[in-house]
Amino acid sequence: MGMLKKTTGLMGLAVNPNPHHTLGALYGKILRTLQKMPEESIYRKSTEQIVRERAAVLKELNLARKMLNWKPWEPLVSKPPKGQWDWPPTSA
Repeated sequence: MGMLKKTTGLMGLAVNPNPHHTLGALYGKILRTLQKMPEESIYRKSTEQIVRERAAVLKELNLARKMLNWKPWEPLVSKPPKGQWDWPPTSA
């Protein structure tokens, strides 16, 4: 009898230790495979859209985790140089 995963109650399925990485790799493989299909294919268009949207969610999760480390909401350590936040940039 296989292992029981307590969080889902599923039996016999191995738990992936790094699911986000694996999912990102699979999305990349799917997109590369779709590139070999005709551009006008409805299957290709539909699947590319779905996979790209889901890949964007993974990227956002990675960014959110980095933001926790970077803490951009905290005050700056030193005052920014004059003109740093001006747009469009002007010559000094």
